Order: sequence, then C-alpha cells, then structure tokens
Amino acid sequence: MSRRGWLLFAAMAVVWGVPYLLIKVAVGQLTPPSLVFIRTAIGALVLVPVAFARGGVRPLLPHWRVVAVYTAIEIGLPWLLLSDAERKLSSSLAGLLVATVPLIGAVLALLTGAADRMRTRQVLGLVLGFCGVAALVGLDLTRGDLAAAGELAVVCVCYAVGPVIISRRLAGIDSVLVVAASLALAALAYAPAGILQRPATVPSASVIAAVAALGVVCTALAFVLFFALIAEAGPVRATLITYFNPAVALLLGVLLLHEPFTVGAGLGLVLILGGSFLATRRHTVPATAIPAPAAVQG
Repeated sequence: MSRRGWLLFAAMAVVWGVPYLLIKVAVGQLTPPSLVFIRTAIGALVLVPVAFARGGVRPLLPHWRVVAVYTAIEIGLPWLLLSDAERKLSSSLAGLLVATVPLIGAVLALLTGAADRMRTRQVLGLVLGFCGVAALVGLDLTRGDLAAAGELAVVCVCYAVGPVIISRRLAGIDSVLVVAASLALAALAYAPAGILQRPATVPSASVIAAVAALGVVCTALAFVLFFALIAEAGPVRATLITYFNPAVALLLGVLLLHEPFTVGAGLGLVLILGGSFLATRRHTVPATAIPAPAAVQG
C-alpha cells in the first residue's frame, strides 16, 4: 500500500473510533432525537452539494423505496439507539459492543446463502467473538445496563444488514449519492422531534464542538476519506479499519473521559477483534461482500 494509502488508513482508523466519545459528550445535554437530527443535517449540508456535483440524485429515483429502507436501517434507527444507549453505558463499552458487527455480518451471510459453508477457523472466530461479548456483559454490565446493551444489539444487527441492501439492491450506484440522500432523508425525518426536543438553553462549547465534529468529520468527511481509501488500497484492505476503531474508542474513553479500563473490556477487546478477524477472513472476497462505509462507524 502506498504512503497515501497508509495515511488514509490511519485517518479512518481514528475518525471512526472517535464518534463514541463525541456521542457520550453530546448526550449529556442533547436528547437522542436532537443529536441525530443535528448530526444528519450537518452531514447532509456537506455531502448533498458534493452529490449534485457528481451528477445529482437522479440515479437514485427509481430506487427511492430501497434508499428509504436503507436509511432507516443504517442511519435512522441505529444512530438513535446508539445515542440513547450511551446515556447509560460508557463510550468505550459501546465501541466494543458495536465491534461485533463483522461477527453478525458473517452469521447473516451464512444464513442468507451469501457465504459458503464456514470453515473450522471461521466457526472458531464466531465462538471467540461471542465469548468476548459474554465477557463484556458478564463482567462490565449491571442489570440496569441490559436495556442499553439490547439497544446496541439492535444497532449491530442494523449495521450488518445495511451492506446487504447496498450489495443486493443498490449495487453500481455511486455510494456518495446513497449516503448524501440517506443523510438528507434522516434529517428530514428527525427534524420535528429534534426541534421540539432542543435544549432550553444554549449547549456548552464542548457539546457544540462534539456535534460539529460528529457531523463534519465523523460523518461527511469520513465517507469521502473512506471512498478515497477504497480507491487507493482496495475494498478488502479498506475494511480492515474495523479492527482498529474499537481500540481507538476504548483508548479515548479511558484517557479523555476517565472511563475505567476493566478486565472485561480488555478481554472483550481481544476476543471480539480476534474472533472477527478469524470469522470474516477469506482467501478471496467478492466485491459485493465488502461492507458499506456506514457499517463500520458509530
């Protein structure tokens, strides 16, 4: 991989490991609907002009129903649930639990016939990964946290299903157009609740900065960088950032938010990432099997 490719890879490993920290800061003063509305609106304001510069959204019109479903599954529902879950759970724990997306994606691929029969290595990977989840749940969660953990489970399933929609129903369409349209649709859908639930007072500077970074850096810019990384390094290498994002989320939560680094977190990180690597590793990976960008970010 070229020097430019390595720089893009490093940038993406950080950019999509940061959202959990920023969400944790933002939900201290914003409701989840307001946060999702502001984040998607900012992202749409940045990417929609880019989409029109690349030819407009006309190619999406025949597929508007599929785009609407994709928006709900990949952005609308998971971003709301993730924001709500982080009102109770630490950002580092949320990042680790969302790291199970590749594991769930591997199971879905097997169930839907998109993947061949699993080899022993891949089965071992699934077992290790879900043992990591068990370690997190058993060692780091209390009974009061289970509802939030359930929300994150739905988030992970949504993130795993989204790429299936892209590969089967929206293949061949410019991903920038899909993302721009999805952000715009989500912003419109959340506008009423987001505006009604806006805070009575102006949020603190840290919350404003967190939301701005979420919308501009971790949403709009991140997608552009990811597409550039795919062009530079190929889709298989590009998706390897999935294995670095949770470690970044854990490190930032511990260092900046003073979240505890527990035995469960350390054990869960090793088992989940190791299991994901084994379960999703292929000798050859079809282009349609590569996760869509939104599937690997918070």
